[in-house]
Amino acid sequence: MHATRRLALLSLLALVAAGAAACGTDKDKVGIEEPAREGLRLPVAGLDYNVFITRQLNLRIPPDKDYYRGPEQRPGEALYGVFLQVCNRGERAARATDDFEVVDNQGNVFKPTPLPRSNALAYHPRTLQPNECIPEEGSIAQQGPTAGAMLLFRLPLANTENRPLVLVIRPPAGAGGPERRIKLDL
Repeated sequence: MHATRRLALLSLLALVAAGAAACGTDKDKVGIEEPAREGLRLPVAGLDYNVFITRQLNLRIPPDKDYYRGPEQRPGEALYGVFLQVCNRGERAARATDDFEVVDNQGNVFKPTPLPRSNALAYHPRTLQPNECIPEEGSIAQQGPTAGAMLLFRLPLANTENRPLVLVIRPPAGAGGPERRIKLDL
């Protein structure tokens, strides 16, 4: 009887270990096979990317007019800010990507609007040392209500109905690894 219990216990432990291994595999695929939701950290080329919030901007009201000082949206168009954080939780320096796009469910692709370096709230890629983030800790972007650096997208209003809209994050050139996708909460 002692041998039977031991065999049962070993079988149970094997099942638990297999289940734990399967969970780890699924976690590694988050944002690859299916888009992840906003608020989840996704690894891309050694850095963690996290979209905190996506929201439409109205440049005629504070604080939105401070996020972007450029041409307003054209008729039939909306401005959306995708606010994200990128952190290096590794042990080596790594380059943040500048390769983003939004894709609607019809396959239409939208690239971010370039923002000037003088915009302290904008996302600007750079090499991050271990334990560094974009936006930088203590910066206006990190301390602000969105807690993230902004990517700005000009989207035709008709395309905002083609949901889900997905943010595609590709590794920087030469870094390798899979792209990740996040379903934007519009």
